[in-house]
Amino acid sequence: MNEEVQMYLEDAKEKMDAAITHLETELVKIRAGKANVNMIAGVTVDYYGSMVPLSQVANVSVPDPRTLAVQPWERAMIGPIEKAIMNSNLGFNPDNNGEIIRINIPALTEERRNDLAKQAKAECENAKVSVRNARRDTIVELKKMVKDGLSEDLEKDAENDVQKLTDAYGKKIDELLVVKEKDIMTI
Repeated sequence: MNEEVQMYLEDAKEKMDAAITHLETELVKIRAGKANVNMIAGVTVDYYGSMVPLSQVANVSVPDPRTLAVQPWERAMIGPIEKAIMNSNLGFNPDNNGEIIRINIPALTEERRNDLAKQAKAECENAKVSVRNARRDTIVELKKMVKDGLSEDLEKDAENDVQKLTDAYGKKIDELLVVKEKDIMTI
């Protein structure tokens, strides 16, 4: 196969891999009722005038499935960390004992579970759109190459390869959705 064609196929694969990686990152953020340190990974704290990620001012752990524990490295940071968690719109109510901040993760209602499942579906659909865009961009480039002298047989073979990649990544996205939906709906 033509080296340039191979390069376009590799580029499409990289874009599709990036879509999957992004999807996995987004799905982790959708909470499923079990405590997970990534739930508050996006929280930023006012650290002496600079906004820094929570992970840079405290240790976050999961002592049990319904609790997150935030242990500040400096005792003076308890107040700002607690305030940052409350202002993060995550719906958490932190409780501090002067040394450690505990966050109880409330059980999800059926309605909230359905909303989270819809959110997961939407993220998966966005990933599929990215994968299809990568396919489309590659096919456009292949068609340009035909005008520049690439044989139509090679172009058709490359189009088939790109379609196989698209199908495989679509299947992978569907599998990620099934796992996430099961995770969300399990009480």
